[in-house]
Amino acid sequence: MKIKIGTRASRLAMWQAYYIQKCLEDAGAETEIVAIETKGDKVLNVALSKIGSKGVFTEELEEMLLNGEIDIAVHSAKDLQSDLGVDFEIVAFTEREKPNDVLISDSLINLSQPITVGSSSVRRLAFFKRYYPHVNLVNIRGNLQTRIAKMREGQCDALMLAFAGVNRMEYNNLIVHEFSIEQFIPPVGQGTVAVQAATNLDKSVKEFVRNACNNIETEECLLAERSFLATMNGGCSIPVFGYAKRMEQKIELKAGIVALDGSEKIIIEAMQLAAESAADLGQRVGLEVLNSGGKEILDYIKFSQ
Repeated sequence: MKIKIGTRASRLAMWQAYYIQKCLEDAGAETEIVAIETKGDKVLNVALSKIGSKGVFTEELEEMLLNGEIDIAVHSAKDLQSDLGVDFEIVAFTEREKPNDVLISDSLINLSQPITVGSSSVRRLAFFKRYYPHVNLVNIRGNLQTRIAKMREGQCDALMLAFAGVNRMEYNNLIVHEFSIEQFIPPVGQGTVAVQAATNLDKSVKEFVRNACNNIETEECLLAERSFLATMNGGCSIPVFGYAKRMEQKIELKAGIVALDGSEKIIIEAMQLAAESAADLGQRVGLEVLNSGGKEILDYIKFSQ
């Protein structure tokens, strides 16, 4: 069996593709990697929220899946929109890396000082405005290496990134602060790799990929998180967050939304009920967030954009 793997061409995306490639080849498949640049990779001078909140990093790969140019596409799970439509499905989630956000810099950083921090995430920027209102925030986009170069050019003093990407690219020596999950709750899917396929892909290929790559515990947590995201109708321009973890035989989900200026934050924490699916848990938490003031925050964000 030969499986064509589609991916973005950045170093981090290629790391993810090589990881999936190894899983598949260890299971006995022959593979080929097809790397492309997406719209999100090409347009770097505009905030993600301004160039489209859905499919910014996935649209071109999805076209290739439909055309049969590739069999699967590999993504950071946090980049995948909550609604994939009827033509696509996720066939595997890899074991999750530590999901924390971190601050990286070439210098010692004191968060009590008025430093400049770069990020392209509306969630991270909103959390910073809430917890560190004295910090100057700037929009810094591009792959990890591009962002580091911009930091070293003086555009910011530090960058806020996901630990998973920093660790995979071996920049751990630049980490100057790790944020707790309790304070900076991660975005849905942070730390895991998702494998996407067209729904009409041969069933035997999908089963092979799933058996070789999927982590059941991560999958259950991501089903809850992504169901929450779908209920919130969230994308890159909406500062929602959600993190699920296994607690013995149940899933615990902590999720919510923060206003763009950090002034309001709604968090709901819930445990999976008896006979409740992971997706049902995510939907229940999403509806509770909306009914607890989240809808008003969402409406204001959409009105102001």
